[in-house]
Amino acid sequence: MFVAPDPGRLRLRSAARAVLGVGAAVTVAGLVVQSLPAAIAGGLAALLALFTVGDPTVRGQGVTTALLPAAGLPVLLAATALHGHPLLRDAAFLAVVGAGVYARRWGPRGHALGIFAFMMFFMVQFLHATPARLPELCGALALGLLASSAVRFGLWCYERRMPPPAAVPPPAGRGLARITTRQAVQATAACGFALAVGQVLSQDRWYWAVVSAWWIFVNTASRGETLIRGFRRVLGTVTGIAIGLLVAIPLHGAPVPTAALVAVCVFGIFYAAGPSYSWMMFFVTVMAGLLYGLLGVLHPGLLALRLEQTAVGALGAALAVALVLPVTTHAATDAWIQRAVHCVRDCTAVAARRLAGDDGADPAPHVAELELLLARVRLSLVPLLHPLNPLRHRKARARQVVACLDECAAQVRGLAEVAADPAASHDARLAAACQRVAAVVGTLFAPGPDAGAALDGPAAAPAHHPGAERALAHLHGLESALTALAHPVRSSPRAPFAAS
Repeated sequence: MFVAPDPGRLRLRSAARAVLGVGAAVTVAGLVVQSLPAAIAGGLAALLALFTVGDPTVRGQGVTTALLPAAGLPVLLAATALHGHPLLRDAAFLAVVGAGVYARRWGPRGHALGIFAFMMFFMVQFLHATPARLPELCGALALGLLASSAVRFGLWCYERRMPPPAAVPPPAGRGLARITTRQAVQATAACGFALAVGQVLSQDRWYWAVVSAWWIFVNTASRGETLIRGFRRVLGTVTGIAIGLLVAIPLHGAPVPTAALVAVCVFGIFYAAGPSYSWMMFFVTVMAGLLYGLLGVLHPGLLALRLEQTAVGALGAALAVALVLPVTTHAATDAWIQRAVHCVRDCTAVAARRLAGDDGADPAPHVAELELLLARVRLSLVPLLHPLNPLRHRKARARQVVACLDECAAQVRGLAEVAADPAASHDARLAAACQRVAAVVGTLFAPGPDAGAALDGPAAAPAHHPGAERALAHLHGLESALTALAHPVRSSPRAPFAAS
């Protein structure tokens, strides 16, 4: 968390803005509704809106934020109405789990709406809200969203001065071949297990097991990623409980120091979310302890129960990804590596056309896409590179893959820079070098339908221009890196990245 790069200070600005937005929401909801549960509800709504809404444009973020009540209020109504009917409540909770995960198929908006709906059901259980509290909760929800939106879109909308971030669409698929569909089934099974075992441990705090299982499935795509996320969640919870025993319990719910520490936790949640899930869970756990202190129910046994419920949720997630429609780390990693390698080929082809004199060919978008794909490859390889992974040979192959793809990215960036130089002239050797790159890609994975077609360019005599010489150097480096990639990718039939 402390050494991870923060280009443009985006994490810092997001965390600082979150403190302002959540603080404003808590203050407004508390003053208007004059109820501690309402203030907590308003703050949670603001935190979720600032944390989960991630559309690429400011306009899209505004639309998604405006839609949050449409997803949250019906769930809030159902959760309060069913609060005294355990069987119906549990069935409704699992239905919200499945629908919330399935909604991720519609991109960032579906992802945010699904999380918000789930957390509204959780909030009712956390506050033990009855139908009599529904009006104040609805009012607090609206006030929290309005206050956080005023900060995000009015007071401090730094995204307006930034270009929209690029995004890579998820792998295609239909039915159970779609990742979101499989995860919806897995998450429902995991939460069902967590709900049943959690209620055996505690009839009052069982929902912590469900929320633990739910959040483990967020931003994961394979069995390995889910297991590592579960481990990190438990690790963050353990350290958070240790600090909670030292800090939250001695405070006894004192309002001023508790509010200051909650603000620190909100900052930490947003600042640590990207580089370290364990640190993020540490701050979430400390904040939960502080909120329980405000509600007057905090004691050491409650924190111990929180750890038990987290472990149950992690176990439920592990069993679900292992036994229910598993998506192996092998398959997920292989798919992302294929997309990255094909992107390298496409970028090479476009750069060759640009060097051949086609002014409409621009490799820059492909370079940007390759950076995103490499980030996704690294994420999918995390389970294999984790220090606790005992399979050293697979870990070594994973490191080789990352090193080779990083070298490919460096050569592609250099090639794109040469192609952007208007003084660079075409050399007939470039076409042959590009064809060799495409041939190497073909030996790694089955080439795409447009492979080879984009590499055709007008023939010309060798010009021996310095730009052409630099382009050839990058192409030769690219060919060498792709050739080296063949060893870890195809080293054995059981290799973690074997071609499909």
